[in-house]
Amino acid sequence: MKNTTGTDRSVTRNWRPATKAVRAGTWRSEHGETSEALFLTSGYSYDDAATVAARFAGEAEGMTYSRLQNPTVAMAEERIAMLEGADGCRMQASGMAAMTTALLCQLEAGDHVVAARAAFGSCRWLVDNLLPKFGIATTVIDARDNDAWERAIRPETRVFFFETPANPTMDVADLTHICALAKAHGITTVVDNAFATSALQRPMEFGADVVAYSATKLMDGQGRVLAGAVCGSEEWIAETLLPFQRNTGPNCSPFNAWLVLKGLETLELRAHRQSANSLRVAAAIEGRVDRMLHPGLPSHPQHDLAARQMGAFGPIFSFVVDGRERAHAILDALQLVDISNNIGDSKSLMCHPASTTHAGLSDEARAEMGVAEGMLRINIGLEDPEDVIEDLDRALAAAGL
Repeated sequence: MKNTTGTDRSVTRNWRPATKAVRAGTWRSEHGETSEALFLTSGYSYDDAATVAARFAGEAEGMTYSRLQNPTVAMAEERIAMLEGADGCRMQASGMAAMTTALLCQLEAGDHVVAARAAFGSCRWLVDNLLPKFGIATTVIDARDNDAWERAIRPETRVFFFETPANPTMDVADLTHICALAKAHGITTVVDNAFATSALQRPMEFGADVVAYSATKLMDGQGRVLAGAVCGSEEWIAETLLPFQRNTGPNCSPFNAWLVLKGLETLELRAHRQSANSLRVAAAIEGRVDRMLHPGLPSHPQHDLAARQMGAFGPIFSFVVDGRERAHAILDALQLVDISNNIGDSKSLMCHPASTTHAGLSDEARAEMGVAEGMLRINIGLEDPEDVIEDLDRALAAAGL
């Protein structure tokens, strides 16, 4: 296969994001197909025994097994890395496979992790339950408090782990400060950038070492597949992440990688349109709810920080009403917006985090994170925002607001 992005990095690295989203990581077979080919194969054949021996020894290039390399997956990895501004990328089977891989590949018993308290429920489960099970100590802090990161550092601290904006509280972490602090102490920063993607925020430009994704979300953008990705330096990917992934196998399927490739072609268009729609909807209903949590609105306490770090504020926001009963009443009255716990979809979706994405956490943990019983999280899609506003207007009225 021929890599049509060329081998001259001085050319490809200067491509602008819109060009990378369509052209980066495109390989073509002898047939000259314009759409990336889908290679549904688990293994590969070889011309002779010496060839396969050389490949397994790392002395010759070429595919050996789809747990290690697959042409379709490799194309998606190259495109994601170029969009991120990273040296390398490895895709995983899901977003949580990506988060787990990004952490466990570099940690061992006796290490310490500092993590943001506001996070996706399963990410908090990793920090609160899985890592301690393997002798890895953890400390959770308010990621918005810059001083808290430094206070939490121990001699054995190896990783800072956080997402910004956070799910579902929309807390914004100061990437520049946190990443600089980590580098000064020899700590690796792992940033979950799923709410923004590289179309809206590029953590490596602020000093992040590792960026992890649920590609299920905005990258696919149409609710079709599960996929994850981890980006980092070439050395970190090859020497730290790859041995873990090769031997544990949290790999992305070629079909799912192909769909992510297709989603990446329109990522920037979708992300910016959905961001604009989201801001329009949030502004329209802000006065109807007890508390609005949208980093794009001046009412958000970290609006200025978000504006410095993000090219746009994303399709997702949360708001709080008076208790679970009223929140459920709003959901039950929706006619256009779907009740769903997914995000990043081109359709508008809403859920009640306390009874869905964060239901597995204790009441105390949810309270610590700021996940109130009356909180609702909404993903604004590509529908006409006026139709979404009208739907929310009806639902709020039906719930007595």
